[in-house]
Amino acid sequence: MSQDAYSSPPDASSRAPGEWERDVLEKLVFASLKEQRARRRWTIFFRLLMLAIVVLLVLAATGVLFRGSGSGTPDPHTALIELDGVIDAQGEASADKINAALQAAFDDDNAKGVVLRINSPGGSPVQAGMIFDEIRRLRAQNPDKPVYAVVEEICASGGYYVAAAADKIYVNKASVVGSIGVIMEGFGFTGLMDKVGIERRLVVSGENKALLDPFSPANPGQQAHAQALVQEIFQQFVGAVREGRGERLHETPDMFTGLIWTGAKSVELGLADELGTVDSVARDVIQADTVVDYTVRENFAERVAKRVGVSFGAGLAKTGLGGAGGFWHWK
Repeated sequence: MSQDAYSSPPDASSRAPGEWERDVLEKLVFASLKEQRARRRWTIFFRLLMLAIVVLLVLAATGVLFRGSGSGTPDPHTALIELDGVIDAQGEASADKINAALQAAFDDDNAKGVVLRINSPGGSPVQAGMIFDEIRRLRAQNPDKPVYAVVEEICASGGYYVAAAADKIYVNKASVVGSIGVIMEGFGFTGLMDKVGIERRLVVSGENKALLDPFSPANPGQQAHAQALVQEIFQQFVGAVREGRGERLHETPDMFTGLIWTGAKSVELGLADELGTVDSVARDVIQADTVVDYTVRENFAERVAKRVGVSFGAGLAKTGLGGAGGFWHWK
């Protein structure tokens, strides 16, 4: 056997001068390039991810996301708007959200009618009045597009204020309807303060600046003023009901005392028109079976802003900048 068969592979000493250094350098360069490519890929990925997040936030802030599905529907349909919960400027049943949904429904030529599904115990008379006025305005501009209120569980106080603007009100026989009135409620702590030895120290710019302050004794003059205020808003409420219901309303001595009735009884009193549901109104009255939801839903940006606003408001309350009568609110 020849000597070549037992020869070992050439080592670094048998290579040409500088050859092994060149191999090591090439490996280092290729490893560096590979690492740079991987880093560049991750950088591009994170940049695209951040861009997608920014786009989503912009779309959410402008209301493109999380809105009702009513835009761009090609076929004739019934527009549905949900009024659910307490009517509140900061809530889902605010005038801003309900009126925006109403405007979208009236702007869509394929919406043959609007159904306002109400499940509300009431709330702000200001917000309810704004919705009432907007329904009347849109109906005057669009006489061929009716608005129907459909009551499910409850339609009381401010909820009924809104319903009164509709062309007709449909209820379930067991629905709760009514509570036509205004309430301004609060608390007084002067007796408790006397028992525990707490003294109220109050500095105001005018004798009525601390109107209905819960930590001060009741002031007959201020209470009379508050009663007149409530009575004025109440008359606005009654006027809206009479305007909306017209001759269909069979007034009784206790109709405007804050009482509530079943849906069946409300039909007898003329507070409602007929028994019905969203589906039956869409099918039999509007005659457009397809129901499209136009309700404006709270988006991500609004939820964040609301939380920031609540925190800021709590800070103001702690500094005493929340205003007089902080324990009073309307219904």
